[in-house]
Amino acid sequence: MMKKALVLVDFQNDFIDGSLGTKEAQAIIPNVIEKLSQYSKENRLATQDTHFEDYLTTQEGKNLPVTHCQNGTFGWEIRKEAQVGFAKIFEKTTFGSRTLAEFIRDENYDEVELVGICTDICVVSNALLIKAYAPEVKISVDASCCAGVSPEKHLAALETMRSCQIEITNA
Repeated sequence: MMKKALVLVDFQNDFIDGSLGTKEAQAIIPNVIEKLSQYSKENRLATQDTHFEDYLTTQEGKNLPVTHCQNGTFGWEIRKEAQVGFAKIFEKTTFGSRTLAEFIRDENYDEVELVGICTDICVVSNALLIKAYAPEVKISVDASCCAGVSPEKHLAALETMRSCQIEITNA
């Protein structure tokens, strides 16, 4: 039997309508909630961008000096409507999660679908890490359930993923 997972990437308050929120991120909420309903809890995984008080001294913080996703804050929490239960949530302090990629490889998934925020930063980073760690896993990204920093960067990230043999749906 095929083993397929949905990965919800950084669907957190700060990226939706908080310190780094966008109207595009707000617009995908219904699509993401519908997508989550298509998978059972044991087939849903999530990532959670997680920063601490030293964030502004990190390389990321120096390049993006906007405090966000501080561990334990409201902005760090996964959007309430999307708190539907997950088999595993991977807290990460950087764009991609090597632990997520290794988990997908080690758990022998056949297929993985990614949705979430930001297409051009964390979605693309996680998709490419999964591709590197589990090259035989079929990876897809539902474009209608993703939002980038800007519409242009969203489209550019989708093109980058297409070039790396990641299937893009609903573009």
